[in-house]
Amino acid sequence: MNRRVVPAGLALAGLAAGLLVAGSSAPGPPASAAGVGPILAASAVTPTAGRTGRSTTPPCDPTASLRPAGPPRVTPGSFMAKIRAHGYLVAGIDPTRYHFSYLNPLKGQIQGFEIDLLHAIAAAIFGNPYDIRFRPLQDAQRIPDLRSGAVDIVAQDFVITCTRKKAIDFSTVYLASGQQVLVESDSPFKHVTSLGQLAGKKVCAVTGSLSLANVAAATPHPIPVAAPYWTDCMVLLQQGDVAAVSTVSTVLLGLAAQDPYARIVSPLLDSEPEGLGISQEHPDFVRFVNAVLVQLRSDGQWAQSYARWIGTPVPAPPPARYSG
Repeated sequence: MNRRVVPAGLALAGLAAGLLVAGSSAPGPPASAAGVGPILAASAVTPTAGRTGRSTTPPCDPTASLRPAGPPRVTPGSFMAKIRAHGYLVAGIDPTRYHFSYLNPLKGQIQGFEIDLLHAIAAAIFGNPYDIRFRPLQDAQRIPDLRSGAVDIVAQDFVITCTRKKAIDFSTVYLASGQQVLVESDSPFKHVTSLGQLAGKKVCAVTGSLSLANVAAATPHPIPVAAPYWTDCMVLLQQGDVAAVSTVSTVLLGLAAQDPYARIVSPLLDSEPEGLGISQEHPDFVRFVNAVLVQLRSDGQWAQSYARWIGTPVPAPPPARYSG
């Protein structure tokens, strides 16, 4: 389908990759709310079932995180104090996700819903929301870079699962999402309601994502196609090299907003709660971040950011669940 030029916003995949970008953002144009509505009602976040049978292992609640110790405070000897001494927060992001974490080529600034969360965390540490360095990551890098200490936190449509929580920690849920399917408007697959209806067709998702695993596990079987970034998947779709792109609605909304020929066609295929990734070595930072999220939910900042970047109507933020 080489019928048009790739939109300018989709040329960002390689622009920021491998760079450590100084943190800055400025007000951008509001997201178009037409036909978008809430991504997923907060009540739709359902904990994934744990083990069954006679095992004595408690069921896993992937959405439960560490309880804040009070308002966010930087205490001596804490990981937050080390971040402050370093001079900036290092945040892993995907700078190609329009409206969520994207490099605005006109302003040269990283902007979006998830970036607002990171600015609030930086403000709580430094008193300055712009003391951040953004490190572009592919999905497969997220857990290794958190475990190695290359980044302090990851905000990158990071779906919380019990398997991932064996390797890293997560904040409480800041956004409820779910996997969907994106196709071209003239596609014969405009009415799919499941991945299985794309059997034998190529479906793109990024390497290391839960979405790619879901495509590979679908029956009957689509053909999974891996790409480094979601914008790479979009280009493959535009060129007719894949039949569809499938991932969480947060990513697909940004892709569809950049291409008038793209359509999100399936209902939500599952429930995928998203959280901020943090190393298991820093439980104090998990509690600190959760304290910041409490403030954002209660003072209206979460709702304001949602309306600005995602659209209206604005749902209630996902409720916080705590494990201890």
